[in-house]
Amino acid sequence: MRKVICLQNYLTKEKRTNPKKMQRDVKRQMRNAGIGTKSQQALKLQQEQNKQERKERSREEKEAEKQRMFDLKQQKNWRNIKGTDALFVWPNLLCSAL
Repeated sequence: MRKVICLQNYLTKEKRTNPKKMQRDVKRQMRNAGIGTKSQQALKLQQEQNKQERKERSREEKEAEKQRMFDLKQQKNWRNIKGTDALFVWPNLLCSAL
């Protein structure tokens, strides 16, 4: 019975840490808390917003280029089916050219 009680006390007892180690850990956490000044935080936020806008813009450009290539391919296929070199401008190509 006594061994069981001693074992329970051993398991529930908290392990003491070295005060210097604890102080170093606290300093490390405070240093990694984030950017210190408000102006630096504002700059970081502005950079993140610009990054999102740039991603959206490049995605839209890629989609537009993909659509343009699809339309050109459709027009080429139409010419091959007709067997002529007739100049036919798809409405999507006409609008994007302006």
